[in-house]
Amino acid sequence: MRSDKMKKGMEKAPHRSLFSAMGCLPEELERPIIGIANSANELIPGHIHLDRICQAVKDGIRLAGGTPMEFSTIGICDGIAMNHEGMKYSLGSRELICDSVEVMAKAYPFDGLVLIPNCDKIIPGMMMAAMRLNIPAIMISGGPMLAGRFKGKAVDLISVFEGVGKVAGGLMSESELGMLEQCACPGPGSCAGMFTANSMNCLSEALGIALPGNGTIPAVHAARIRLAKMTGKRIVGLIKEDVKPRDIVTMDAFVNAVTVDMAFGGSSNTALHLPAVAHEGGIKLPLSVFDEVSERVPHICNMSPAGPHHLEDLSEAGGVYGIMKELSKKGLINKKCMTVAGAKIGELLKGATVEDHDVIRPLNKAYHEKGGLAVLSGTLAPDGAIVKRIGVVESIWHFEGTARVFESEEDAGAAIMEGKIKPGDAVIIRYEGPKGGPGMREMLTPTSVLAGMGLDAQCALITDGRFSGGTRGLCIGHVSPEAAEGGPIGLVKNGDRIEIDLDRKTIEILVSKKEMEKRRKAWQRPEPKIKTGYMARYAEMVTSAASGAVFK
Repeated sequence: MRSDKMKKGMEKAPHRSLFSAMGCLPEELERPIIGIANSANELIPGHIHLDRICQAVKDGIRLAGGTPMEFSTIGICDGIAMNHEGMKYSLGSRELICDSVEVMAKAYPFDGLVLIPNCDKIIPGMMMAAMRLNIPAIMISGGPMLAGRFKGKAVDLISVFEGVGKVAGGLMSESELGMLEQCACPGPGSCAGMFTANSMNCLSEALGIALPGNGTIPAVHAARIRLAKMTGKRIVGLIKEDVKPRDIVTMDAFVNAVTVDMAFGGSSNTALHLPAVAHEGGIKLPLSVFDEVSERVPHICNMSPAGPHHLEDLSEAGGVYGIMKELSKKGLINKKCMTVAGAKIGELLKGATVEDHDVIRPLNKAYHEKGGLAVLSGTLAPDGAIVKRIGVVESIWHFEGTARVFESEEDAGAAIMEGKIKPGDAVIIRYEGPKGGPGMREMLTPTSVLAGMGLDAQCALITDGRFSGGTRGLCIGHVSPEAAEGGPIGLVKNGDRIEIDLDRKTIEILVSKKEMEKRRKAWQRPEPKIKTGYMARYAEMVTSAASGAVFK
């Protein structure tokens, strides 16, 4: 066992003495020692209950004959970090989380790992660590939040963000917004729509790194506790079988995950995180894979914010395996991929069913013939950009508008709130990329306010930063190269004409090559926005969004 390095032999007597100081019995040290990376904290709604999940995992490990040892990681709630300097630190925390798990697993040679995340950057950060370390590992999330209820309708966090725009546009009173904010997020869990956290948790099932149900069983259901116990038992099995993450999370598994992503219309951030997870396993997952898969996979599951359904609805309808069951009818799922359950996808699909065809539509009644995300390219984004295509009304799939340029999210948000953005405007928010932000902030506030004011079907919002999984409308993010690297988005001027075509998947700046070259020669790299500390170092090491914003 790997853990013998810190517990076996006469020379390890001091080590055993220290374990004894923590209350360990000799027989506990004879068993597989399993590290539990738990991101529980009191700052994230999705994490406030992870102590219960962790206890259930420990119970499962002990039932199967292992010894659990818990350690913690940091975690940031993107919703609370949104629209202020805190959001600059969110994406950067992904690398810190990955590194911290690696450091603990190297300092303590665990026989296996259980990863307990439950929000945007924590999930991919832990997945990255599993691939980097490549010791037996399994993931169990805290599960999704239930939807709230407001005036007889299901609501979630995005309803509140959009409510701000409704108040600004005179469509809702401040007192109504106050009532909405009290009921939109009714308890623990990752926010209720198919936003980034729930997208990644669902994709953990498609990747095979988590047991069926991990992405959809609500946080407050007892089934989540039972799944955690099963996860604890299963890690002991993975150790005995010597099954490692790279045995499971192969290129074929990533294609399965992208396929499922397109079918349920997941967050555009999956195109940032999946390539980063693949990178840690020595696998290249270019944006072209997302584009190719999107062309052949129909959108069959319409989740909030684009549609009416929430994760609890998907859970009842058959969950992620229900979606894969439907996709497999046309050979869109690779059934030979192995999973942490100890069975191949095909074997697990035999027991999967679709219980509600309104939530998981048959392939011949898909919402859209093509998948949820699209990769755009053109003179404004030579290396690509990402749009959540299914969140855009078809009336503006072809858009030509006038550039309104802003150098930060704050400036753009203020202009929108003050009513300065008009139908036909193409709002450009730049110097918000991985280097320029630094940290590639999500921009849920400006997108939600635009939607709340009814402008999401009349304007475009384009950035080298990111958009939340809760975004809808013609919102194009991950524009690469970013402005801070001298990309064309940094050369746009107010009044330029911008053309977007989602059918042709193009994004163009309608300015002559001669004029663009003139602007390029005059361009100067701006001063860094953060000059000290972690994010200053991050800006020096991080690569383009097109490569997953991984470190050099």
